[in-house]
Amino acid sequence: MTWAQFPRSQAEALLAADFLETITLTGTRMYVLAVIEHASRRIRILGATAHPTAARVTQTARNLVMDLEDTGCHVKYLIRDRDGKYPTMFDTILADAGITMVHTGDRIPRMNAIMERWVRTCRRELLDRTLILNQRHLLHALREYEIFYNEHRPHQGIANARPPAPLPEPITDPDGHANLNIHRRDRLGVVLHEYEHAA
Repeated sequence: MTWAQFPRSQAEALLAADFLETITLTGTRMYVLAVIEHASRRIRILGATAHPTAARVTQTARNLVMDLEDTGCHVKYLIRDRDGKYPTMFDTILADAGITMVHTGDRIPRMNAIMERWVRTCRRELLDRTLILNQRHLLHALREYEIFYNEHRPHQGIANARPPAPLPEPITDPDGHANLNIHRRDRLGVVLHEYEHAA
């Protein structure tokens, strides 16, 4: 099986992980660990820290396993790069939960394309448009973005569906929808906008 075939055939049982870097207004470099489900594009922000120590990343792996069990998500594989921030215990904890680690090749970001695309989207839609004060502010902004990304934002890779909701029925009678009555809801001030039909 080629690499291109592997993610497609295993999408329902596949997670991808990556560290994302950002800098606060005080100049502190923060590392954000996130995972994404390949089939649904649901993102999970696992945490943000200035010091991704082995103990912290290991605890994050434990939290991820518990979250996957609580939500009934059956994952077999996790794609990640060979970053030195992942301790050996990270792989061990996930292996004990029945999740096989799949390492990408060196300097081949296309092997983890869905996660890399999310990182780019998060930067463009949130981090490049927000002045982050500190870790607490970063976590708040990321939680709001996670809710927006998972519950409202349509995803082109899955036919413009939102992760927890199927696509709406197509409009067959355009004249019957003359007054759509669309309302906008802002998240994080005016950084993120959600548009919905009024009740």
